[in-house]
Amino acid sequence: MKTRHKNTGSVLLMIVLLVALLAATVAGHLQINTEELQVMQNHVGGAEALATAEAGLNDAMAQLRLDRGWQSGFVGKPFNGGTYTVVIDGSTIRSTGVTPGGFTATMEAQVAVASDGPPYLIRVDSLRINE
Repeated sequence: MKTRHKNTGSVLLMIVLLVALLAATVAGHLQINTEELQVMQNHVGGAEALATAEAGLNDAMAQLRLDRGWQSGFVGKPFNGGTYTVVIDGSTIRSTGVTPGGFTATMEAQVAVASDGPPYLIRVDSLRINE
C-alpha cells in the first residue's frame, strides 16, 4: 500500500508540473498575440494618418489648380473622423494628418504651379513623408 501512495504522489506531481508548463506556454502565446495586435493597430493607425495627410495635400493642390495665388491653407479640416492641417510656404505644401486615435503623419511637397490656367498645372518636384 505504501508503494501505491508514493506512485500516486509522483504522478500527481508530474501532472501539476505539466499543467504549469502548459499554462506558461498558453500565457506566452497570449502575450505574443497581444503584442502582434498592438503592432497591427499601430500600422493601421499610421496608414490612416498618412492617408489623412495625403488628403490634405490633395485638397491644397486642388485649391492651387483653381487659384495659383492661394496661400490660406487649412487648420483642423475634418476628414474621415480625423483632421488635417495644411500650411503653404512659398512653393512648399506641408500637410499634417491626425487620426481620431491620435496617430499623426506629415507629407511635404515642393511644387511648381504653371502660369497659364485655370486650371493651373501643378508639378511636384519632391515629396517627403514623415520627415
